[in-house]
Amino acid sequence: MHFIVRLFPEITIKSPPVRKRFIKQLRDNLRDLTRGFDDSLKITREWEKIDVMATNDDPVFVEKVVTVLASTPGIAHFSLVHSYPLGDQHDIFEKTKIHWDDALAGKTFCVRTKRTGTHEFTSTEIERYVGGGLNQHTEAAGVKLKNPDVTVLLEIKDDLLYVVEKRRAGLGGFPLGSQEPVLSLISGGFDSTAASYLTIKRGIRTHYCFFNLGGREHEVGVKEVAFYLWNKFGASHRVKFVSIPFEEVVSEILVNVKNSHMGVVLKRMMLRAASQVAKDMDVQALVTGESIAQVSSQTLPNLAVIDEVTNTLVLRPLVTMDKNDIISICRKIGAEEFAANMPEYCGVISKKPTTRARLEDVLEHEEGFDFTKLDKAIADRQVQNIDDVVHDLDYELNLDVVSEVPAGAIVIDVRHPDEEERSPLPLPEEQLLRIPFYTLANKFPELEQKPYYLYCDKGIMSQLHAGHLHDLGNENVGVYRP
Repeated sequence: MHFIVRLFPEITIKSPPVRKRFIKQLRDNLRDLTRGFDDSLKITREWEKIDVMATNDDPVFVEKVVTVLASTPGIAHFSLVHSYPLGDQHDIFEKTKIHWDDALAGKTFCVRTKRTGTHEFTSTEIERYVGGGLNQHTEAAGVKLKNPDVTVLLEIKDDLLYVVEKRRAGLGGFPLGSQEPVLSLISGGFDSTAASYLTIKRGIRTHYCFFNLGGREHEVGVKEVAFYLWNKFGASHRVKFVSIPFEEVVSEILVNVKNSHMGVVLKRMMLRAASQVAKDMDVQALVTGESIAQVSSQTLPNLAVIDEVTNTLVLRPLVTMDKNDIISICRKIGAEEFAANMPEYCGVISKKPTTRARLEDVLEHEEGFDFTKLDKAIADRQVQNIDDVVHDLDYELNLDVVSEVPAGAIVIDVRHPDEEERSPLPLPEEQLLRIPFYTLANKFPELEQKPYYLYCDKGIMSQLHAGHLHDLGNENVGVYRP
C-alpha cells in the first residue's frame, strides 16, 4: 500500500520555513492518528508531498488509512499508487495496463501525466503512447479527451513511475495545531456544529464550551456532537469540553431584564463567561455560530452590543452564510441528522425581541442583575478532556457490560451509518439492530421489552447513551464490548 498525499495549495505558497513547519505538523498528525494501525506503516515527508506506505495491502487496513486521510485537515487530495522504476514508454504502458485493464472495459477514457525531472519524452508523448496502447489492448470503448468515463493518472518523478489507482479529495485547510487554539461556544445545532468544523479544518485546535440552561438531554446531545467532531476531524490533538451551569443566570434574566432584551443580555452573559474561561485556558479567541440576521439577536446592532462586553476576539465563521449553506456543511461532514434531532432547552425566548438594541438600554437592564450568579456559574464549571466526557455524569452507572451477547438479548449498533458501513459488526441479523445515536432517544421507547446492549467502536457513545436511557428509567439497557 502506498498513498501520495498532496498538500493544500495555500500551504505550498507559504515561505519556506512556514511551509516546512506545516508539512512537519501534518506528518506528525498523521503519525498520531495511525499509531497502532500496522507496524509496517511508514509516513515520510518531502517538500511537495507526504508518502504513506505499508507492506500490508489488506482492504480493511487500507480503508482505515483512507478514512484518516479523508478526515485530516491540511490535505488537498491523496492517491493510492503503485510505484515502479521508470522504464521506456512501452514499459510504462505495460505497467499501467496491469492496473487498468479490467477497469476500462466498456468505458471511454483519457490518460493524464504529471512529470517532474528530465526525460527523453514529454508528458504529452506518454499520454499518447499509453492511451493508444490501452485503446488497442483493452476492452475500452475508446479515447475521449473531454469528459471521459475514466481518467488514467500517471505520475513520473525522476526515475520513478507512479500508476495512480484511486484519487480522493481531502478536507483542505491547514494542519491541526498549526494555528493558535480557540474556544467554541457549542449548542449542538447546525450553526455551532458547522462553525466548530470550519475552525478545525483551518488548522485551529478547537475546545468546546457548553452553557447548560437546564436541559439534561441537551447536555448529553452536545457532548456527543463535540466528541463526534473531535474524533472524526481533530483527534490528533487533545481538547477540553467545558460545561457551565447557567440555570441561575437564566433565572436572573427572567426576573430582572425586560422581555425584548432578554436574548441580547443572555448572549452578553455567555460572552462574559466564555471570555473568562478562555483567559484561564490561555485561549485568545472565541468562536460562535452566528450569522447576520438569522435570528433577532444576530442583527448588526445587536451583535455590536453583545461584543461590547469582551475584549476577547470573537470569530464568526458563518457570519454571511445562508441557513441552507450551513446545513449543507453539516450534511457533508455527517452531522446533519443528529444536529436536526438535537434536543434543546431555552428558558429565554422574547415575545417581541429587539433587533436594534442600544447599549445604554441594555446597561440599564443589567443594573438589577445579580452578577454573583454569573461568577458562581463560572466557578462551578466542569472541565474535562473531550474523550472523557462520559466520566462526568452525575449519577452512578449501574450498567451491565458484556463481551458476549446473552441469550435473547439484542445489540444496538449506535454508530454513525458511515462507520457502520465501513466496519460492520459481525453478529447474526436476529441479534442486531442499527439505530444511530442521534435517533436512539426517540426510537428506544418503541422497541419491545428485551435486554438491549449498545455498541460503538470506542465505548464512549454507547456508555453515554446507555447511561442516559438508564437514567430515564430503562433497566433493560447495557453496553456491549466484544
